[in-house]
Amino acid sequence: MLAAVSTPPFHPSPQATAAWRDRDDACPGALRLHAADDGALARIRIPGGVLRVDQAEALGRAARELGDGELHLTSRGNVQVRRLAAGCGGELAKRLGASGLLPSQRHERVRNIVASPLSGLDGRGFTDVRPWLRELDALLCASEAAAWLSGRFLFALDDGRGDVAGLSADVTVRAAPGEGAWLRVGASDAVLPVSSEEAPRAALLAAEVFLEAAKGQTWRVSELAVPADELLSDVVRRLRAPQPTAVPGWQVTGEPSPGLVTAPDGMTGLSVLAPLGRLTAAQWAELTASAVRELRLTPWRGVILPMAPVSRLSHLAATGLITEPASPWTGVGACIGRPGCAKSRADVRTDAATALRPGGGLPVYWSGCERRCGRPRGDHVDVVAEQDGGYRISVVRDGLAQATFLNSPLLATAVAAARTQDQFHDQ
Repeated sequence: MLAAVSTPPFHPSPQATAAWRDRDDACPGALRLHAADDGALARIRIPGGVLRVDQAEALGRAARELGDGELHLTSRGNVQVRRLAAGCGGELAKRLGASGLLPSQRHERVRNIVASPLSGLDGRGFTDVRPWLRELDALLCASEAAAWLSGRFLFALDDGRGDVAGLSADVTVRAAPGEGAWLRVGASDAVLPVSSEEAPRAALLAAEVFLEAAKGQTWRVSELAVPADELLSDVVRRLRAPQPTAVPGWQVTGEPSPGLVTAPDGMTGLSVLAPLGRLTAAQWAELTASAVRELRLTPWRGVILPMAPVSRLSHLAATGLITEPASPWTGVGACIGRPGCAKSRADVRTDAATALRPGGGLPVYWSGCERRCGRPRGDHVDVVAEQDGGYRISVVRDGLAQATFLNSPLLATAVAAARTQDQFHDQ
């Protein structure tokens, strides 16, 4: 067991606070809305993507009555509501608070936690991470220091299968074989073994150590001049823990496939994907009607419905949701593009839909500019709108990219070739 060590509360100096405010990350939240080209935008943090049915219904009503009725899933399992009317921020906050989606106003933008969405459902993984999720969220909201985290800082809770461990989180807790867990800070070369009971507290401590090192100057561990291994060593010192060990085969697996989820005891659940992460009011209503107790939003813009009967799958498919791995929409993502974003050079969602081809392969992500908002981690095909028209296509593997420049008539063929790693050349 790790010794309990009290950590002095983090209070930024006036200089650090000023620097922080000068470099505000501008991430939208539920209380601080973003002025997009198509109206105000709210990003609502859903730790672990877990929503009770009544909370999902409340979100649907808020989107219909205050926005355009649609819900957009993010790469962190959060929800965005767009085209909000001017001056509705107070009403939105009131509704979210009443449904339990706003437990701490000071922490609402920092509750960025991804968790293995199939944990406890399909018999894989070493532990059910939902207790970790509940405890970490509660600790996060109770921490004075954590309120100073940026809206980009990310925690990941992996049940051992390796799905969210590959999402480049700032702090990752991964279940270990048997009992216990490994704590990793950023891309550190080592991990700290911790007990299962103490894993959430160790994760929060790692975030507080980051804040002290960052001094309000950086948003994420990867931006620090201090190596991640030094942060981990500081966590070890404060916990009076054994020395870290080498990363033990940090293998990464993929996202849940759409379709039926079957547990060892025969209980079923459903997995669906939202095309480009966009859920219409009708699709959201069908999801909430099909859910039993809860929905789990995934970092891959999907939804898991634990214990939902297989008979609901056809109803979900009828609304346009992806329910089969062979769907041409599987693995296709995009930013909001035009007309919602002034920085976008193209209507990337329409172009992505036009370029759909069967065959699958690497994930592909369409971006309207070089910011690449929401792009996936890991190997993928990167499609970016060019300043003078057309798109630049890159196959990204292990951080290396091979690019080609194409005009629109060849776009669909080139993207399909890139996804399947066929030979493709500059056009």
